[in-house]
Amino acid sequence: MKREEIIERLKDLLLETDERSAAAIESCGEDADLATDLGLSSVGMLYLVIAIEESFGILFENVTMGDFVTLRDVVDYLEEKTK
Repeated sequence: MKREEIIERLKDLLLETDERSAAAIESCGEDADLATDLGLSSVGMLYLVIAIEESFGILFENVTMGDFVTLRDVVDYLEEKTK
């Protein structure tokens, strides 16, 4: 799966799991901090993880959400898992 496709899919999932404005999510780049810039709480992160696992058909293995600080961290992980 191409990086751009992963990013667009993640943005769609963020829109589904987060009540933030669409403009904030659509305009975020890979350097967006999940907690600070996107405002994801620990519960929001949990919902996102579940949505990612279902959407991408993967399981997060041997990682914690603390391993993911930015959107880039998540994209890098998914890029590796979907090869």
